[in-house]
Amino acid sequence: MAIINRLPPHLANLIAAGEVVERPASVVKELVENAVDAGAKKVTVELRDGGMTFLRVTDDGCGMGPEDAKTAFLRHATSKIRTQEDLEAIGTMGFRGEALAAIASVSRIDLLTKERGSVAGTSLRLEAGQVVEESEAGCPEGTTIIIRDLFFNTPARMKFMKQDSVEGGAVSGTVQRQALAHPEVAMRLIRDGKELLNTPGDGKLLSAMAGIYGKEAGTFVAVESRWEGNRIWGFVSRPTQARASRTHQIFFVNGRPVKSRLLQSALEEAYRNQMMVGKFPACVLHLELPRNRVDVNVHPAKTEVKFLAEPDIFDCVRYGVQAALRQTQDRPQVRLSREDTPEEQTPAFPEAPQQPIKATPAESSLPPRYAPGKATPRKGDTGQKRPAPGEAFRTMTAEEFRGFAKTLEEAPSPSRKQALRTLEAMDTIRVAQPQPVQTPEGPMIEVPAEVLKATPDSPGQSAKVIRVYLPREEKQEEPPEKPQQSFLPEPQPEEAPQQAELPMPQGISWHILGELFNTYIVVESGDEAYLIDKHAAHERILFEKLRAQNHEISAQELMVSRVCRLGDELAAIVLENQSLLDELGYGVEGFGQGTVILRRVPMDLSPEEGEDCLEKLAQDLLSGRREDRDSLRDELLHTMACKAAIKAGWNTDPKEREVLVREVLSRDDLKHCPHGRPICVKLTKKQLERQFGRS
Repeated sequence: MAIINRLPPHLANLIAAGEVVERPASVVKELVENAVDAGAKKVTVELRDGGMTFLRVTDDGCGMGPEDAKTAFLRHATSKIRTQEDLEAIGTMGFRGEALAAIASVSRIDLLTKERGSVAGTSLRLEAGQVVEESEAGCPEGTTIIIRDLFFNTPARMKFMKQDSVEGGAVSGTVQRQALAHPEVAMRLIRDGKELLNTPGDGKLLSAMAGIYGKEAGTFVAVESRWEGNRIWGFVSRPTQARASRTHQIFFVNGRPVKSRLLQSALEEAYRNQMMVGKFPACVLHLELPRNRVDVNVHPAKTEVKFLAEPDIFDCVRYGVQAALRQTQDRPQVRLSREDTPEEQTPAFPEAPQQPIKATPAESSLPPRYAPGKATPRKGDTGQKRPAPGEAFRTMTAEEFRGFAKTLEEAPSPSRKQALRTLEAMDTIRVAQPQPVQTPEGPMIEVPAEVLKATPDSPGQSAKVIRVYLPREEKQEEPPEKPQQSFLPEPQPEEAPQQAELPMPQGISWHILGELFNTYIVVESGDEAYLIDKHAAHERILFEKLRAQNHEISAQELMVSRVCRLGDELAAIVLENQSLLDELGYGVEGFGQGTVILRRVPMDLSPEEGEDCLEKLAQDLLSGRREDRDSLRDELLHTMACKAAIKAGWNTDPKEREVLVREVLSRDDLKHCPHGRPICVKLTKKQLERQFGRS
């Protein structure tokens, strides 16, 4: 029988150190958090060889006195909590009193610290947790702690350390998270003599993100929301800027970096139906809630937390991120590279053959001066060149324009001359008012020859007067007298009073240029052009329409039932969830030996598609999604919308294109198809100008 022995203090400290100190990054996390708790405004982290041989953390916090400096390296020694009530509402980063003791037990430490207002500071040297040297020292206010030879007395732990580059990268990630957790503290990181990070410490999260992510920080979407006394704020990536992993999902709870599956699930739920499968959003999110609603004492490294009301936290994150995404335009820009364009290219359009232009039938019937490219000289021509039809919009000088206008005035068309001559004759007849003479041929009047500019063509007519015989009058019914024309405005009938129209917001002006490859609709709007994927747009419109219908999905009975062989596990899970499948439009009966009979499928799905969807739903149910009915319903609606939408390559009617474009450009919720692909991408005039060397 084994004998139970009490472990010696040194061995117990080594075991405790293994729970807190895993690698140099763990040391940096604990020391930086202590600096923040001390009220530091500037923190500098320096390391060499990945932090294994040299690691220094300097802050300008409150510092420590001689006695506190020695006590701080004892186990369970802390200034953060004093009573049980303090443990139930922890508001500081460190509180367990184990960090410095664990670090000291596996390294060699030099400490310089000075309280604010003190004349001299304190210097301590420790090895394996024991103080080997103590003295006064001149040093600035704050604390500087140097860690040397980490794990020098634990070779078993040393052999599990990775290369210096890997360990140094982990330290960099830790400092970056601390900078994002405390944007009010200026963080500086120096690795092997090279500065890698320097944040301003101005209290703005976006400034800290800019110091870490560079220009990419400007593409994130701001989040600000409150829910049931909880507050979520920070930044999230756009759906089109998804990552291949969850590495860039950073969460803070009351300023503490944490890992939480609950927060991850809530974030990704907000992106549902907007992101491609296998992609993940990035975020820097701060969750603030009352201290008594979260337990941070569930992990030695304080990287995990437990919430009192998890549904409220889930909804706070989910709906806060959803609201931010809905209010943000997410139309990715077309990426063009000048390097991708060869210096010499064939012309986009072949040159037109140099052949004479033939006049159309309509042009051939015009007078000579209207023929294309010709101008007939006329009296009064100033000699100015008359612009041909193709030059109608060219720029003209003032002298050219005056000559052109004078030519038009002095060269009336033949029809105009004829009209003027007729009007002059009619005016002369009205002035002379000759009395008609009744003749066998009819009434006859005499008209001066000079009026009609004609010559007598019959005997008995003088050269000065021409006789004109008018047709004999026939008796006709007199037309009803026309009322005398009045130039006063006629009274309008009183219209029924109408409700005043409210001013509607004017959307952007656009027009459709055409379609590329029978797939992408090209739209021009000002200095921007949009390429709209008609299948993705129509699919999203149908999906939103189907999802808005909260009633059961319409089903269609199959004339010939289908036998589906799903296997024992899938068939059992399908029969277990028959009520759920009924809501989704399926009619399923058991047939034994891993087989079911399919009698109904959702509307708009063919029997083959319905069978494939049923198998996919069964897989989802088997993986544990049986309680999430909304997700299962959305998955089915994805398929229904995809099958019913316009397909790429189809010829689309212009009116259908116009409806799709109007919906996409006027609605903020049409950004991605249900599978996460973008619906619309933007191409600016400046991008094209750069490609053609105009900018």
